[in-house]
Amino acid sequence: MLDLTYDTPKPKVIAGAKHDWELVIGMEVHAQVATNAKLFSGASTTFGAEPNSNVAFVDAGMPGMLPVINEACVAQAVRTGLGLKAEIHLNSAFDRKNYFYPDLPQGYQISQLYHPIVGEGEVLVELGDGTARMVRIERIHLEQDAGKSIHDMDPALSFVDLNRTGVALMEIVSRPDIRGPEEAAAYLLKLRQIMLYLGTCDGNMQNGNLRADVNVSVCLPGAYERYQETQDFSHLGTRCEIKNMNSTRFIQQAIEVEAKRQIAILEAGGTIDQETRLYDVDKGETRSMRSKEEAHDYRYFPDPDLLPLEIEQAWVDDIAAHLPELPDAKKARFMGDFGLADYDASVLTADLDAAAYFEAVAAKTNGKLAANWVINELFGRLKKDDREIEDSPVTPDQLSSLIALIEADTISGKIAKDVFEISYTSGRDPEEIVETEGLKQVTDTGAIEAAVDEIIAANPDQVAKAKENPKLAGWFVGQVMKATGGKANPKAVNQIVAQKLDA
Repeated sequence: MLDLTYDTPKPKVIAGAKHDWELVIGMEVHAQVATNAKLFSGASTTFGAEPNSNVAFVDAGMPGMLPVINEACVAQAVRTGLGLKAEIHLNSAFDRKNYFYPDLPQGYQISQLYHPIVGEGEVLVELGDGTARMVRIERIHLEQDAGKSIHDMDPALSFVDLNRTGVALMEIVSRPDIRGPEEAAAYLLKLRQIMLYLGTCDGNMQNGNLRADVNVSVCLPGAYERYQETQDFSHLGTRCEIKNMNSTRFIQQAIEVEAKRQIAILEAGGTIDQETRLYDVDKGETRSMRSKEEAHDYRYFPDPDLLPLEIEQAWVDDIAAHLPELPDAKKARFMGDFGLADYDASVLTADLDAAAYFEAVAAKTNGKLAANWVINELFGRLKKDDREIEDSPVTPDQLSSLIALIEADTISGKIAKDVFEISYTSGRDPEEIVETEGLKQVTDTGAIEAAVDEIIAANPDQVAKAKENPKLAGWFVGQVMKATGGKANPKAVNQIVAQKLDA
């Protein structure tokens, strides 16, 4: 059973300080919407294209060019909201967020401040100690991405690539419910998993398609509980935002570093300035980027080129009716249908392709055995070769065939591993391998008994020791298995050895 500790979260306590301090973390996750075209233009969203080749006139901020909403982007935002059990707003609107960057040619970003398309939701985040935390989602809004400034192509010049300009982003804003670095990483990975299942974001953090701004503050014990009672953010301390994090490992490091920095300042009698900071991976420190802006600094106002966005409940209901099975539901089903342990079900549902592979195997054979072979043998071999499950040389049908041979006592578990390796490297079918290589298990008790008699007759000293200490019978079992090339039925060997030594 999961221990849902939403009301009384177990905080991360920072050690090594004069006082106990607790961490409070909120995250703003920017997820690139999985669509072929941008939010307000028909330009391609293909990654890795030549610089400035995926740019429409409206993306480049050309005079007189008007944005036109991409319905597919709206559908993906709704789909994500439904996947996070969030409220879908049938009426939303776009605003202009005004600021200057060289890679923002319009001089403003079209976003949703006042009327987001998705309201409050929740994410169940499972932790490594067997407990889980419910992290509340405050909102999800649609906005357009900026371009990219490039500073390493010329010693004296900077360049601008506008390919990302106008790409649709979902900004998923959490409540400050996250209480430690590990939880922050687990939360981001759970969001990623859900969106991969939904098909709304490809989750590629390396390409910048999923990144997070992490808000960190520290407070004395008891302050968080007072915030929960009053919803007064002042109890949580002054927050600093760590910008553009695209690695869960670095997110954890940055949170630890920033928390210790804030604690050192507070315990020295100083105050924390609310600001945006960057994490320097090489130096292992955060550094100031700019003072933290408030909404009024951006001079938000409704975008005059876009009408309020109105969607119909029937359209939302149709999207909801076609949602795929989500990770938590799939995990629960795997545990119920196949009798899997919590850990095994979590591993198998962590990746959608892995879950589909396992289910194809389990449909034709024993679920627990299928899970064991997929997790231990297949995943281990793929990891060794740095291959993904979709590139597995062993098909689900081949693996289920191999497991069926074990269940039928045609081959032993040890021989099965050899057959698996041959199938993995050659693509051959397990049944054909067993037949042509002569690997069928020896189940003839007469032949096994003859092998046991031969081993016993040749080792009288070992027989005497085994009669005094029955645990030494395993030595005879090993010798018989060796003599039969591992083909003897282990259960039969154990029974016959026991009988002979007791005689």
